[in-house]
Amino acid sequence: MKVSIVVTHLLGTGHLARALTLGRAYGAAGHDVQVVSGGMPAPQLNSDGVDVVQLPPLRSDGVDFARLLDEHGTLASEALKAARREMLVTHIQTRAPDLLITELFPFGRRTLKAEFMALLDAADALPTRPLVCASVRDILAPPSKPAKAQLADDLVAQYYDAVLVHADEAVTPLSLSWPVSDAMQGKLRYTGFVAPPPASPHPDRLGAGEIIVSAGGGDVGAHVFDTCRAAAARDAGRVWRLLLGGQDAAARSAALMQDAPANVVIEPARPEFRQMLYHAAASVSLCGYNTALDVLQSGVRALFVPFDAGNEVEQGLRADALSALPGIEVLRSADLTPDRLLSALATLHAAPTRPAQTDGFDGAARTVTLTEAMRKGTR
Repeated sequence: MKVSIVVTHLLGTGHLARALTLGRAYGAAGHDVQVVSGGMPAPQLNSDGVDVVQLPPLRSDGVDFARLLDEHGTLASEALKAARREMLVTHIQTRAPDLLITELFPFGRRTLKAEFMALLDAADALPTRPLVCASVRDILAPPSKPAKAQLADDLVAQYYDAVLVHADEAVTPLSLSWPVSDAMQGKLRYTGFVAPPPASPHPDRLGAGEIIVSAGGGDVGAHVFDTCRAAAARDAGRVWRLLLGGQDAAARSAALMQDAPANVVIEPARPEFRQMLYHAAASVSLCGYNTALDVLQSGVRALFVPFDAGNEVEQGLRADALSALPGIEVLRSADLTPDRLLSALATLHAAPTRPAQTDGFDGAARTVTLTEAMRKGTR
């Protein structure tokens, strides 16, 4: 099959990371896959074996997802938005994929509705219509108004053959975070969690005994990093490694290192992050989809501080679900202080070991198998 996966990450890089994992799975199965990315480039992510087509990039203005900025940090112009729409339509018309996957839309990215609608209309007009699927994570941002849920229902009914839910229905059914109608329920296809194969422990045991602090690949988590620097100053016996994401991670890391405690290392996010978790004393992080799976696959003791700015609830729901497992603690942003952080780490240190999980993360391969069967069924 020719496969096109269209994704725009606006704040962190989790959406793109998941799309790339899916792309690698399609490539491994012998399919011709392209990932069309509309967010900021994220060179730290693994794109091996995936043909990435980059649109003129956009990002949100912090948590204001209705205000879109270009790569220079200025308000995105109508000309830039029109160029993106034209590139998407041209991509569909020239590539004529057998399978089109839109990541998150129509359950989110409503500010990009015009370009996604142009994409879907172009796909619908092809001589041979592709199989069209939406791809969503385990937990969505609940719609703030009934009209937003109705819009998703209407668009799924009109354009989509299936909604691929990258979760275990028994653990996190989509209805936990989204009002699933009867019509929508009939199009849901649960794939299991989408994660890369488990990483192997780092050959040099990088990160051994450290507190590894991360906040995904975006420009978020400043309050977590600041609190960890203050906590590290009271915990001189351990190394704290802070891994910063975002476009200017190198410059911010260098600036923060100038007055950091002696036991603190601050650097840009590392590609070996998943390998380092095996050796860490604990992980302190937000609770995005990919980071949560990294924690489960490695078995590392973990403190989650779910991202909740702008009334976001997705990460809090996920963190609460995971907190039932041994070796996982949760602190809300409002409760995050150096004292509370150190207390939570002490609780983790005394917690029983949680084995690394190896089952239930083959959602990418299962997505490939599922869509292959659906495509054959439409011919």
